[in-house]
Amino acid sequence: MLRAAAVLFDLDGTLVDSAPDLAGAANEMRSAQGLEPLPYERLRPMVGSGARGMLGAALGVAPGDAGFEALRDEFLDRYERRLTRETALFANVEALLRRIEAEPLRWGIVTNKALRFAEPLVAALALARRASVLIGGDSTPHTKPHPEPLLEAARRLGVDPARCVYVGDDPRDMRAGRAAGMATVAAAWGYLGAEEPIEHWGADLVIEEPAALLHWLDLA
Repeated sequence: MLRAAAVLFDLDGTLVDSAPDLAGAANEMRSAQGLEPLPYERLRPMVGSGARGMLGAALGVAPGDAGFEALRDEFLDRYERRLTRETALFANVEALLRRIEAEPLRWGIVTNKALRFAEPLVAALALARRASVLIGGDSTPHTKPHPEPLLEAARRLGVDPARCVYVGDDPRDMRAGRAAGMATVAAAWGYLGAEEPIEHWGADLVIEEPAALLHWLDLA
């Protein structure tokens, strides 16, 4: 149980299920190259790794490979065109946010997603006016797992990082949160990646569904 001053969330895989559109963009690229689409279940775990992860899973290319940058740009352009086609809040996230807002407790978003994508996505999902802060992957010189994006969010909120909670679905989220001096919560409904099991991430709390966060914050 924690009495927090602010709750910060990762975006993709934590608040928002963007995997269908990201996987769709990856399969569009496969189709353009005459390849069969990959099963959604194979692409979903790589969403947290962004374009790098999606291109690795879909086309077997990695940073440093010939043509990677052009493929990355194509992927991002395709994704931008279908940014909100199938993307939606995860189940019960809306209820979680409404309860936090009723406290009232401020909440915000810290994502590695560039603001080019994060801002229109958050706006389309009617979160822009509700979130007290939005930090994107290009808002500071560093991205997670560096703590600077989280520290910048705390600065903009005027809140001590020690009184912030950070909720995410990737080991990098937990490393960033710990380095920023924040309490960390791992969202087990997220994409989770292909790294170590969630129990090994060092989170202060692992939750299976959003309402569990309310119990920990003593808001249930």
